[in-house]
Amino acid sequence: MAIFLLFLLFCAAAVLTVLAIIDLRTMLLPNVWNAALAGLAVLFHLFSGFSALSLFDMGVGALVGGGFLWAIRFGANWYYKQDALGLGDVKLLAAAGLWLGPHDILSAIIVGAMAGLFHGGIVLLLQKLKSSSIPSLSQFSIPAGPGFCFGIFAIGVWVYMPLMMEIL
Repeated sequence: MAIFLLFLLFCAAAVLTVLAIIDLRTMLLPNVWNAALAGLAVLFHLFSGFSALSLFDMGVGALVGGGFLWAIRFGANWYYKQDALGLGDVKLLAAAGLWLGPHDILSAIIVGAMAGLFHGGIVLLLQKLKSSSIPSLSQFSIPAGPGFCFGIFAIGVWVYMPLMMEIL
C-alpha cells in the first residue's frame, strides 16, 4: 500500500509538470489534467485512510483554493475589463486544495505567486536584452499556471516529505 501511495505522489508531480508545460505553450490548463490532479488526491487520501487530511479538510481546501483564486480573478477581470486570470487556474487550485487542505493551499498560492513574479521578471529581462527596450507592461502577459504548479509542488513536498521518507 505504501508503494501505491508513493506512486500516486509521483503521478501528481507528473501531472503538475504536464500542466505547467501545457500552460507555457498554450496559456490554457485543460480540464482533463486538472481533473486528473483532483482524482489522484481523492485516491491518495482514500487509500491512506484519510491520515493526512480528512474528507472535510479536503473539501474545505478545494473551496479555499478555488474560491480564493476565483475572487482574485473576479476582481482582476472587473478592474482590467478583460480576462486577467483563467478559470483553469481556479480549477487547478481547487484540485490542489484536495491535496493540501485549507491551510497549506494558501501557502502554495503565495509560493506560486512569488514564482510567477520571478518568472515574469526573467521573461521581461530576456525581452529587454533581446530588443534593447523595456516591453510595455500593459501588453505583457505570462501564464499563471506554471508558478502555481511550482508552489503546489513545493508545498506538497514539504507536507508529504515525512510520509515519503517513511515509505522509503
